[in-house]
Formats: sequence, C-alpha cells, structure tokens
Amino acid sequence: MTFSRRDFVKTSVIGSVAAGIGATSVFPHASAESGQQGHASQKETSKRPVILCANNGLAYVEAAYAALKGGADTLDAAIQVVKGPENDPNDDSVGLGGLPNEEGVVELDSCCMHGPTRRAGAVGGVRNIKNVSMVAKAVMQHTGHVMLVGEGAERFAVDMGFPRENLLTDRSRKIWMLWKQFNSDRDWWGPGIADPHWEPPAPDKKPQGELWRDRIQQLQQQAASLGIEPEYQLAAVRRILFPPTGTIHCSALNDKGEISGITTTSGLAFKLPGRVGDSPIIGAGCYTDQDVGSAGATGSGEENIKVAGAHTIVENMRHGMSPQAAGMDALKRIVRNYNGDMNKLRFMDMTYYVLRKDGAYAAVSLWEGYSAGHPHKFAVHDGTLRSETATPLLQGYSQEWPPFPPIPEELKKDSEYLK
Repeated sequence: MTFSRRDFVKTSVIGSVAAGIGATSVFPHASAESGQQGHASQKETSKRPVILCANNGLAYVEAAYAALKGGADTLDAAIQVVKGPENDPNDDSVGLGGLPNEEGVVELDSCCMHGPTRRAGAVGGVRNIKNVSMVAKAVMQHTGHVMLVGEGAERFAVDMGFPRENLLTDRSRKIWMLWKQFNSDRDWWGPGIADPHWEPPAPDKKPQGELWRDRIQQLQQQAASLGIEPEYQLAAVRRILFPPTGTIHCSALNDKGEISGITTTSGLAFKLPGRVGDSPIIGAGCYTDQDVGSAGATGSGEENIKVAGAHTIVENMRHGMSPQAAGMDALKRIVRNYNGDMNKLRFMDMTYYVLRKDGAYAAVSLWEGYSAGHPHKFAVHDGTLRSETATPLLQGYSQEWPPFPPIPEELKKDSEYLK
C-alpha cells in the first residue's frame, strides 16, 4: 500500500467527512474544482449523445453508440453494451462463463432503469439464464413488479422465451475446482469486515517473497493437473488469490436528453449460494432519474448497498454537485462507515460511473486500482470512443477480500499473473 496512515490521520478525515468539510482539504483527488484536468466532469461538457460504462464494455460501445445516434432507445443501447460481456464465455465476471458460487453454480443479478418512462426492473440470484440484463428489462415491461429473484425469476425468464443453458464453462468449472482445492478455507463464512470483532489477518512468519512464490507455484501445478490451458494458468491463479467482483454498468444519454442505465453481474466469485450484492438493487448498483442523470457501480457490493451509492450520487447532482463531486461524496460515506480505518478499507474497493443529463460525466474510485499499473478505467463515447482512468479518492491500491499479504515488488515485475 502506498498511503500513509499517519498522513491520513493528520488530515482529520473522520471529523471532516462527518462534518462535510471541503473535500480537497482531506483527499487529494476529491473535488471536481481541484484544478486537475481529466475527464468531462471537470470540463462540464454538454456533448450528447453519450455512453458511459465500465471498461469491460469498451469493445461493444461503438456499435451501441451508432444505434443510439440512429434513434435507438437509451435502455436498448445500454443493454447492447452489457450483453457483450454477458455473451462472452471468456469474461468470467458477467453472464456465460461467470465464476460460480462456492457450490459451483453461476448466479446472476441485474437491474435497469428507463428514464423516459420512469420505470425499473431487476432480477437477483438467477441461474441458467445468460442475459439477465434483458430479463430485468422484461420484468419492467411485462409485470407489475420491480424485482424477481431466484427460481421465480428463472421461470419467468423461460416463460418470456429465454433459453435455459449451462452457464458454467469448462474453464470456469476448473477454476472453481482449483479454488476448492486450495482456497476453500478462505471463503465468505465467518464475521465480515464490518463486524466490530473482525481483525486483519496476522502476517505469515515466512518471508513474503518466498510465501508468494510457494503459493503461485503450488497453484500453477494444481491448475495444470486440472487441465487448465498453460497460457491461462497464471490468470487462473490470480482469480484464486484475488477472487473477482466482476460487474458491468452502462448509462446511455441521447441527443434529446433521454437517459437510462443498467448494471449486470455474476457477483462475487465463490460467494455463498443466494448471495445478492448491489447490482440488482435499484438505488445501489444503478439509479436513473430522467430529470437529473444516471449512476452505477462496480466493486464491493455490500458496501455500496449500505450507502445506496447510485441514488446518493443522483440526489447529490440534483442538489447541484458536479458528477465527480457527487461520486466522491458517496465514496466518503463508505470511508465514514469504517471511521477511516485503513486496516479495513484496504480490503474493499468501489468504482462509480456518473452521467448527468447535460452530458457531463465522471468515474471515481475508492482506490487507484487493484495493483500498481492497473488503475480503475472506464469507457466513454461522446463522438469519440476512448478509455479513461477513474479519479481515486484514496492513494494506493486495494487488497481484495479474502485477504492475502502484499505482493513483493520483485514478484510484480516478473509475474505475468497480474496482467
């Protein structure tokens, strides 16, 4: 970690956050008015149309933007983006090929909001249906409900014509088996980080460099014995050491000012069966208000639920905050929930994607990224498709949960698994 706990305490973050004192006096990147030049939230652009999404949707934005300019509905354009990762068996964070729960079953969540008609739909804990983004839209269009979950959501999807299929690919199954063999004692059971009695893990007595080499070598050997392809073995190792929380959010704004948003995910890898995070929760994983704008999230779902992140951001913009300042405020609420305790905050992360009705946008993150050289990025298209770096609240890098010791710098340089 590159932050200084002493410096953090010096800035009196707890009192400042609680009292709402100006962010620039507390966090180096927390204000849209800090003078930093970056993405459009700091330039107050009014370009439209705009598509904003998590970076795993980058490859699918160009076609969706063309459809949006051609008159496509804003929610349909956003779904066109997120369906890409849902359909990709090599994207193990969303849809087909998503990493499963602890029992080896893929469970998917999604929610959407359609600004022009002020409607919403959501599904949670869905098995055997690939495009849950479209099922969430179907709930919105064809029922009097907002959310369906579990077996009922699956039956509804089948009734609507969505085919049942096995979402666990051979590669994801092997990664799950690798996790079962090596890491099942570091699962999601036991008190969570929010528990007042939780303690950070005690460091191993073994030198860190030696510890990591042992772990990587052992896992790679097991991956080979399970039949994972040689070129993918180290990537599989990383998924075991750092279980992903993969999600994609997309907001779309047309030239008339109509706006919609959608979020879809396979959730935490190796989670408890039935766990639902923020992605299908209207107001947490996604929130859109036609009068104001749209926001969505990827990252630590439990933390985002507790601050109603997407709704908080949109309401902040309603009261005059810029997209970046609105997102930073939501991140500071997460920090406040832990009284600024870095021993806990380092085990979580969050990225918010914010699009205002006039076309101004921002993406903000709790930490700079998950490791040096891997910043949180997002995709945007407002006439030019590009990938930009999210503005972090805290300097340094998150440590995914379940916890592991820091990776020594020498291993970062010669280990391909971080890529």
